[in-house]
Amino acid sequence: MRLLSLPGAILICCLTVSSVQAQQSNQRQQRPRTQAESEVQYIARTRTGSAPFSEAVRVGRMLYLSGQLGVDSSGTLVSGGVKAETKQVLENIKAILERNGSAMDQVVKCTVMLADIAERPAMSEVYVTFFPPERRPARSTFGTSGLALGARVEIECMATLKQ
Repeated sequence: MRLLSLPGAILICCLTVSSVQAQQSNQRQQRPRTQAESEVQYIARTRTGSAPFSEAVRVGRMLYLSGQLGVDSSGTLVSGGVKAETKQVLENIKAILERNGSAMDQVVKCTVMLADIAERPAMSEVYVTFFPPERRPARSTFGTSGLALGARVEIECMATLKQ
């Protein structure tokens, strides 16, 4: 019986591992995707207008919402500052979620953009009323140098679909 040198043994181990990984990769690529995994649906905005984005995109069991502003049904920014805008933003998000088979308690992540980061506590005061305490989504909040329409707050989110 001939023993391999250490470099030779390492080379054989590396080649064996590489071969196994390649086989596993090929098996994953050949596995047919389920309809839920491959389905992507671009959901048009319900308001009239020519915004260059979808209101939401559904990928499998996830719903990705575009950023929402505190605008009413006519597209006008509500008055009253960051609290009033936050309430309207979250009402808009709630409506989009419900139209698309989800709900506020299905939201898993929100990104909040504020015209002034100093308004974070006021925004949060309204924000928390829209989510059950035991199901508050992950959240990122940051200040910006400006938002569309002169808004004080914009929120985007991701949610799972209801079962």
